Amino acid sequence: MSRIAGLIRRTFGLVRHHVGTDHLGNKYYFIPEQKTWTGRPLRAKRVIVPVNPVESEYVEGSIPIEWEAWIQGRRKEPPSVEELLKNEYYREQIKLKAKEVEEKDLALQAQEYEEGLVATPAKALAKGHAAATTFGKEEIGEEPVSSGNTFQPGSWMPKK
Repeated sequence: MSRIAGLIRRTFGLVRHHVGTDHLGNKYYFIPEQKTWTGRPLRAKRVIVPVNPVESEYVEGSIPIEWEAWIQGRRKEPPSVEELLKNEYYREQIKLKAKEVEEKDLALQAQEYEEGLVATPAKALAKGHAAATTFGKEEIGEEPVSSGNTFQPGSWMPKK
């Protein structure tokens, strides 16, 4: 079936060249500038045939950054396997270094707290807003503490 489809594509001017496949299985094609059988010019395109053609199955990162740049025309040549491996190794090294820096920072913070160089973060003891009439009170009383325009909802409870 693929030979017949290829023959039809070549006959009607829909020629596409396989440029590469990434490690996830996505296939990348280049369709050169050409004319249809009616003589109408078609501009060159770069096309991806994804492993998961359903949009709902797409997850971020399912197309490598280098291939995405080639598809969008930000780079002229498609990425090589060596370049992809080198960039993946580089990204892993950056993640490891970031984790080390974060661990060192947490250890330094803990040491500064112990030595008293930095005050520990204060915890709020009072609940509610300082402008509320119930601020700092343990329980809400039964007698209203406000009237008219200054009434605060929940500032008093009716008697049972």
